[in-house]
Amino acid sequence: MATLHKPIFEKAPKDDIFKAITAEVHELVKNIPDQTRYGVVKAFIFLLIYLLSYTFILLFGDRTWALFLFYALCGLSMFLVFLNGFHDAAHNALFRSARANRNFCYILEFFGSNNFIWRKRHLLLHHPYPNIAHWDIDVKQSDLARISSSARWLPVHKYQHIYMWLLYPMYTLNWLYIRDFKDFFGREDNYLKRVVKIPRIEYFKLFFFKLLNIGITLIIPAIILEQPWPVVLLAWFIMHVVASSFGAIALLSSHVDEEAVFPEPDPDGHIHNTWFGHQLSVTKDFSTDSKLVNYLYGGFSLHIAHHLFPGLSHSYYPAITKIIRKYAKANDLPYINYPFYKAIRSHYRLLKNNGRENNLFKTGEL
Repeated sequence: MATLHKPIFEKAPKDDIFKAITAEVHELVKNIPDQTRYGVVKAFIFLLIYLLSYTFILLFGDRTWALFLFYALCGLSMFLVFLNGFHDAAHNALFRSARANRNFCYILEFFGSNNFIWRKRHLLLHHPYPNIAHWDIDVKQSDLARISSSARWLPVHKYQHIYMWLLYPMYTLNWLYIRDFKDFFGREDNYLKRVVKIPRIEYFKLFFFKLLNIGITLIIPAIILEQPWPVVLLAWFIMHVVASSFGAIALLSSHVDEEAVFPEPDPDGHIHNTWFGHQLSVTKDFSTDSKLVNYLYGGFSLHIAHHLFPGLSHSYYPAITKIIRKYAKANDLPYINYPFYKAIRSHYRLLKNNGRENNLFKTGEL
């Protein structure tokens, strides 16, 4: 892999609007310091729902309808814990104690992933450099998806607006059993190993917790329940489909719509925008006025507030979003907020547009 310079943003001017936004946000947090407890309560509510759903699988799973229902609830609550608890903890924003946040992050191991590797790719690559090729690891999920028009075009991309919707419901399976291993062992185009050296203990944890998760969520129910093992396997698969489908809305709606921009640094790594300007231009909100959506999706529906203030609990984001929208309107700043169904439709158009061969962009590769 050729040597790449880390992206460098322009220095913010003295009258940068972000300074005024930050001052208001700091005043907001000072006036309601206990707001974080709501995020903690939510995290443990969803974790309790997951544990109860798993318990009910073992207690009532001999009834086929109950087996599928509680596996589906496991999938839904698993992603709700991720969105509302683990994600905040990864940013040291769930608890006041850094140690408590770090300990809560181990919940991801319980779900079969690796919290060390997720935090590194999220905190060191996605957040500093969203939508920047060769740096934002979330932009380059797979060669099957051509998200940016500057990425290498393959003939199969002509159909990506169709087949990607069949693959998105398997997102967690790809995450747990393909993407994690690529991050640990991949040598070609491995973004992560540019910025972090993986400790040996994490290699052991990678295999141990994946096997433990499969044992708990699949093998134990298959042994205990009087259900044919293919039925249990199908219910387990439905769990991942539910988790992936629910999570796809958050993952697709915040950065990759038809108006998405993918700024490219110059050869020296310079981005012709400030950090604030870049974050605002590449991040989107969805359904910000829906209390239900905000409650379920945590910091993902109010994603601009999250990218600007990732160290704050998502419980503050509704109020912070009002501040951002006020300044965006007054200063003609780029701010996009979709209803979630329009965000999904816009992502479909992105896939269709970038699925077309375009000789101007045929070179280059994410």
